[in-house]
Amino acid sequence: MNAVRAVLFDRDGTLVEDVPYNGDPDRVRPLPGAREAVRLLREHSVATGVVTNQSGVARGLITAADLRRVNERVDTLLGPFDAWAVCPHGPDDGCRCRKPEPGLILWAAGRLCAAPADIVVVGDIGSDMEAARRAGARGILVPTPVTRPEETAAADHVAPDLLTAVRCLLGGPLPPARGQDSPCRAPAGEDAGARPEPGRWQR
Repeated sequence: MNAVRAVLFDRDGTLVEDVPYNGDPDRVRPLPGAREAVRLLREHSVATGVVTNQSGVARGLITAADLRRVNERVDTLLGPFDAWAVCPHGPDDGCRCRKPEPGLILWAAGRLCAAPADIVVVGDIGSDMEAARRAGARGILVPTPVTRPEETAAADHVAPDLLTAVRCLLGGPLPPARGQDSPCRAPAGEDAGARPEPGRWQR
């Protein structure tokens, strides 16, 4: 079991409210517990980063400048983060960075001089967890209304909210393998807000 040297957060639906293809910094709203969670990591000298798919650029729905301004707003409200890794490509572009590919996490690991095994990825959907697995990192799923039930069931570690996830990972090394009891898993019978999503969109 490895100590946690860095935590990488998904952006939309994890740190801030999920506004589809947001290009307006004024619409950035931190989710409950986000400020406290990031501050707690800094107090424990754990590096922080953001790994985010932003295909709105490839789709022509937002510009690269829009994306930069939104990210700067997130950094102002919650940061400064030690690393930002952003994929602007579309799902059919064949890139190696778009989650669930591991490129964003591996890049951030290099930026932070941390081995993937010493990194925890926190996100709200299955592609975040799959990207962590492919990179050799560990993942904690924090479900939201767009998280599919099967994604919650497949996650190695599940927390009901962001602050609980951070408190959990700071409390001791996470068990590395699925099937072990996780201190972050929501109680049996509790779906942590996961339900089918009529309006799910791909970032």
